[in-house]
Amino acid sequence: MAYDSNNIFARILRGEIPCDKVYEDSHVLAFRDIRPHAKVHVLLIPKGPYVSLEDFSARASEAEIVAFHRAIPKITAELGVAVTGYRAIANSGADSHQEVPHYHLHLLGGQRLGPLLSLPH
Repeated sequence: MAYDSNNIFARILRGEIPCDKVYEDSHVLAFRDIRPHAKVHVLLIPKGPYVSLEDFSARASEAEIVAFHRAIPKITAELGVAVTGYRAIANSGADSHQEVPHYHLHLLGGQRLGPLLSLPH
């Protein structure tokens, strides 16, 4: 899948759409989800044009990859979920219901989240 430079996250990165920013550095941006699925629901995105985890892992520089992962404990500590627990989810592709074709990580917490998935009986 080719990167769509007009996806909503690309537009947020360009400043065309506002966001409720919780963290930013030279490689990543984190902001509150506009349709939260938990009391704390933040999206962490790289500033580079990556479609998925596979794309990010294959093409991002080591500095981008390190910055992305080192941002997680900073964000979870700031939001008060580092000690109580949180979930990190990256959807990739149609079967996962990835809605925005820009790699992103959902950080969810602030409450008991329950089971991750359930298989049909």
